[in-house]
Amino acid sequence: MIFDNIKNIKLYTSISPRVKTALEYLSKTDFSKITAGKYELDGNNIFVLVQEYQTIPREQGKWEFHKNYIDIQYIYEGVEQMGFGDVDTMKTSVPYDAGNDIAFVAGEGDFATVGKDSYCIFFPNDAHMPKVAVNNVPSKIKKILLKVKIA
Repeated sequence: MIFDNIKNIKLYTSISPRVKTALEYLSKTDFSKITAGKYELDGNNIFVLVQEYQTIPREQGKWEFHKNYIDIQYIYEGVEQMGFGDVDTMKTSVPYDAGNDIAFVAGEGDFATVGKDSYCIFFPNDAHMPKVAVNNVPSKIKKILLKVKIA
């Protein structure tokens, strides 16, 4: 898991060509003009989900992970906590769904408070719990979720 600010994007562009494309898109796009929805950057290799929602209490959150995609979760507006932990230390609660590239797990992890212009990159070994309210206070979020297929 990587947690950083948009100003440091160049530190991570060497992860892969697709990650580079996704991060450059983040740094060059004016998201104030983009509404919630799904947008393709490179077909199923890289796509964007612009999400708007209210954060939830931690006890309502779910640990998840993906096998075929890296998640880049960028907060454009608001603040939330994102949980992170090692998939190998957790137990499967909902088996892997290949069609949606997601499984749900149960266990313990740590939490980072992620605010405007910050992002987390979650790899397949990273269980993560997004959308968590800071101090159980709901917050309006506009998140840019980039799904980057592992080559």
